[in-house]
Amino acid sequence: MEVLKVSAKSQPKSVAGALAAVLRSNNSAEVQAVGAGAINQAVKAIAITRGFVAPNGIDLVVVPAFAEISIEGQDRTAIKFIVESR
Repeated sequence: MEVLKVSAKSQPKSVAGALAAVLRSNNSAEVQAVGAGAINQAVKAIAITRGFVAPNGIDLVVVPAFAEISIEGQDRTAIKFIVESR
């Protein structure tokens, strides 16, 4: 599964374009974010993605979950959004 990492500085429209491209080829992707700002940008990107793919008859299913990741040697808890197209 393709993993897209989102930061607080990520542009939601750019992330949405990348996510739409992944979903068109793989039907599923994972979006990871650490921190409130990054989670905000990730949710915006998923909403924008839905607008990109809906005209093609594609609906999205999003499942939020926790993920343990390592950033610069430190263990962190991220929120991951498992996104699938239907």
